[in-house]
Amino acid sequence: MDRTQRGLLAGIIAATLIALAVVIAALAVGGRADPPRLRAAASNLDGAWRFRIGDDLRWANPGTDDRGWETLDLNAPPGSHDADVGLPGYVGGWMAHGHPGYQGYAWYRRTVAVPAGNRAWDLVGPTAVDDGYELYWNGVRLGGSGRLGATPRVVGTRPMLFALPADAAGSRGVLAIRTYMQPGNAAADDGGGMHIAPLLAPRPESHALYRVQWWRTIAGYIVDLIEPLAMFALAGPALVFRRRSSHPGFLALAGIALVLSALKRLANPTYAWTDLLSLPAYVWWMNAILAPLGMAAWTLAWNRWCPRAWRTIDVAALALAVAGAAGGAMHVTALTSLSRLGLLALLGLMAMRMVRDGPMRVMALATMAWVLIEQFPDELSAIGVPGIWFPLGIGVSRTQYAYAIAIPLLAVLIVRTLSSNRTPR
Repeated sequence: MDRTQRGLLAGIIAATLIALAVVIAALAVGGRADPPRLRAAASNLDGAWRFRIGDDLRWANPGTDDRGWETLDLNAPPGSHDADVGLPGYVGGWMAHGHPGYQGYAWYRRTVAVPAGNRAWDLVGPTAVDDGYELYWNGVRLGGSGRLGATPRVVGTRPMLFALPADAAGSRGVLAIRTYMQPGNAAADDGGGMHIAPLLAPRPESHALYRVQWWRTIAGYIVDLIEPLAMFALAGPALVFRRRSSHPGFLALAGIALVLSALKRLANPTYAWTDLLSLPAYVWWMNAILAPLGMAAWTLAWNRWCPRAWRTIDVAALALAVAGAAGGAMHVTALTSLSRLGLLALLGLMAMRMVRDGPMRVMALATMAWVLIEQFPDELSAIGVPGIWFPLGIGVSRTQYAYAIAIPLLAVLIVRTLSSNRTPR
């Protein structure tokens, strides 16, 4: 390696270590339990709630007779958490409580006693709801997640803070939560409705708990922010310096694949932290655009690692990408599966070719293997490979681990193809 390559490799190592330190720090902060002092000041509104599927805005009124409603227990087993971020206090939704397969509206109600005194009180959360909700106190809407009504728009559920009326202290009120689960999307067996009960807390403890919940939510998706930034940072040099590379076609298409992969990962924090993406838009963006195009771009890139690209591979990859996009847009599982398995077969064929006559085969095959792991998570889950681990109490997915290894390997591979003796054409 020449001096330029050694400098670039040193930069890759330094950037990787800095990113790792940032992620570990965020996971450590977000994974901490709620401070005992704050939880002692708050009341967890778990336990028995009145529950009813369907929708009627009159059910928000405190005078509604809910004695005939079902009773749903929101007491969480000790140590329970959701299977994604690691949010504590998780319980199964209505599908696990007698309504399997139901998607649509449902209501929760209970009476809440607010302690007497001169303090102001807030409701904190709920932090996990499928998929959107509105919160009412004595029939008055205090806010919610997304937009419900004739044309619902659901977004990612995140920490929220709702101020109770100034005269709430020392009184009893009816808390009603209207929930909505988006029909037509795949759902877990325990999906539907409210999974984590809200908290009743006085100020300023309520604001501190709200910040703790936000730290946990940020930590849950921090990897999906850091890794795309690294992908963008790697895609730029790959595209700019491709003419100095012994594999210009590979660098060009790998740069495009990195951009598509980065956009795919960024969709997760965008959905979880903001209202920019609705749930249908998120699913469509991921399944109909980024997933099939990203896999096709990686296939085209690896087809150019060996001395001569096979045109039939390019044609097949583009055809399968179109099939995958159509399947994702129209929710046709057969087309989506055909596309994914077909692209996986093409990449397997590329791996066999690389074993036979590819340059830097050990590093190239190792990099390709980790790219395959992050591009085909569903297939790995189907054969029993765990999808998420919880270091420091926060969920980190198999895909995120794979990216954490693939990005530095790919960076090293790209640097190894560069030569100071090659001049731009």
